[in-house]
Amino acid sequence: MLRWLVVIFLVVIVFARWLPWLEKLGLGRLPGDLRFRIGQRQYSFPFASTILISMVVLLLARFFK
Repeated sequence: MLRWLVVIFLVVIVFARWLPWLEKLGLGRLPGDLRFRIGQRQYSFPFASTILISMVVLLLARFFK
C-alpha cells in the first residue's frame, strides 16, 4: 500500500511538470483535476489524470509481463 502511495505521489509530481505539454493531448482537464490560482501563481493537482495514467501503465505492465 505504501509503495503505491509513493508511486502515485511521484506520478503527480512528474505529471504536474509535464502538464503544459500533456494539456495539448487533453489530459489535465478531466473531472477530478483541481486547478486554482492564488495571486499570480496557478496551482494544479491532476488527481484524475494521474489515476487514469496509472491504470493505463498498470494494464500495459500486466499485458507485457
